[in-house]
Amino acid sequence: MAYEFKFVRTVEFSETDMAGIVHFSNYAKYLEAAEHRFFRSIGYSIVAAPTDPRVGWPRVHVGFDFKKPLRFEDEIEIHLLVARLRSKSITYKFRIHKLNGGQPELAATGEMTVVCISLAERGAMKACNIPEEVTSKIEVAPDELLED
Repeated sequence: MAYEFKFVRTVEFSETDMAGIVHFSNYAKYLEAAEHRFFRSIGYSIVAAPTDPRVGWPRVHVGFDFKKPLRFEDEIEIHLLVARLRSKSITYKFRIHKLNGGQPELAATGEMTVVCISLAERGAMKACNIPEEVTSKIEVAPDELLED
């Protein structure tokens, strides 16, 4: 069963602001990219094949703590951990490290909670239990990995 996912990418110029650092809004994109890759790593897509009912994963909480700025062409690692798994929601913890050269440096931490919802006709949404095909493949990360 999976409880973490890591991937490395390079900061793009378009992700930086006038000060030359990554704009804060891009951290949410990094978290979402990690979540999507995590789901694919367990054989499931965040945009699931049509099921009855169809499900979606709206965000109900996102937060960040910024430690060091990221800049254009920095190589970064986004580390996702499953912090909580409830019947209808998943909370992830994230750590983003700058990898340029020597020792990795913690650039930011974050947390995001998503709720599983069923999608009805006309766009109506209702919280529902996470499909068993997902919960059977994930678990909460060990406490020692979740500690800050």
